[in-house]
Amino acid sequence: MTVLVTGGAGYIGSHMVMALTDMGEDVVVLDNLSTGYWWSVSPKAKLVEGDIGDEALLDRLMADHRFDAVVHFAGSVVVPDSVRDPLGYYLNNTVKSRMLMASAVKAGIPRFIFSSTAAVYGNPLTQPVFEDTVPAPISPYGSSKLMTEWMLKDAHEAYGLQYIALRYFNVAGGDPLGRIGQSTPRATHLIKVACQTALGQRANLEVFGTDYDTPDGTCLRDYIHVSDLIAAHIDALGYLRTGGRSGIFNCGYGKGYSVLDVIKAVERANGAALPVKFVARREGDPVAIIAGADRIRSLLGWQPKHENLDFIVETALNWERKLAQRNAA
Repeated sequence: MTVLVTGGAGYIGSHMVMALTDMGEDVVVLDNLSTGYWWSVSPKAKLVEGDIGDEALLDRLMADHRFDAVVHFAGSVVVPDSVRDPLGYYLNNTVKSRMLMASAVKAGIPRFIFSSTAAVYGNPLTQPVFEDTVPAPISPYGSSKLMTEWMLKDAHEAYGLQYIALRYFNVAGGDPLGRIGQSTPRATHLIKVACQTALGQRANLEVFGTDYDTPDGTCLRDYIHVSDLIAAHIDALGYLRTGGRSGIFNCGYGKGYSVLDVIKAVERANGAALPVKFVARREGDPVAIIAGADRIRSLLGWQPKHENLDFIVETALNWERKLAQRNAA
C-alpha cells in the first residue's frame, strides 16, 4: 500500500513524509510548490508537482497507485491573509479539499487524515478547549477548515470514508536532527519570526497587542513541536488501519505560553535581547487558545517527547541558522 501526502513539500507535510519513509512506507507527494520546496521532500518519496484542484491529475494518480490513505496538508494557513482574501481561502482550503475528497471516494481510498486547526474554536470563553467545544471561528481561515471537517463527517456517513481531523494548536520547531524545518519566507509563525529577528534577518519583532486579559497582556498559545505533531499523524494512521473510529482530535500539550514567554525563550537560546516593537492588535487573533488534549492520548496512545518550549525554540533557531547558510550558498 502507498500513502498520498498532499502539501508534502511544506513545513509540516515534509516532516510527515520523512517520518513515513523512515518507517519504510511507500509515499507519493502532491504539491504545487507554491510555498513548499522540492528539496525538503524525502528522496525516498515520489514527488508529483501539481495542484489538488486538478481533478484529472488526481484521478490519474489514484488510478496509478493503490493508496490506502490520503494525508491532506495542502492549503493556505495565514490568518490575516484569510481576512484580506476570504474567497481565496475558501477556494484553496475548502473547494479544493472537496475535490480531493471526491476523488478519494471515487477511487475507493478508505482512509483520510486531515490537517485542521484550533482556529475553528475562535475566541473560546473557557480554557482549555476540548473537542466538544462548539466551534466558532473568527477568521475565514478557521471557517474554511471547519467546512472541510463537516464535509469529511458527511462523506464518512454517506460513503464510509474513514477519517481523522487533527486540530493543530501552534506548531513550531524543526527536525531534531536538523534535516528540515519551517522554510517559508513569509511565514507569520511567532517562533519562526522571533528566530529570524534573532539572526538579524528582520529589523524587529512586532508584538500585536499588549492589552489582552492575560497575565502579561499578550496572547497565550499552546505550542507543539512539529515532531510530536507528526507522531500524532502516525498514531492516527495506525489507529484507522486497525479499525479505529473516525473522529476529531486536538493536538497540543495543554499548556499556554504568552508572546513575551516566547521572546524570552528565544533570547535565552540566542544569548541576546531581541529588538521588539509593540503595535496594535491584529485582526483575527484570539486572546488565548490552549488544548484539552486528553482524547488523543487516551484513544490514539499519543505520547509526546518534546513538551518543552526551550527545546522547541532551540530546534527552530538551529534550523533558521542552517536555512540561512543554505540560502547564502
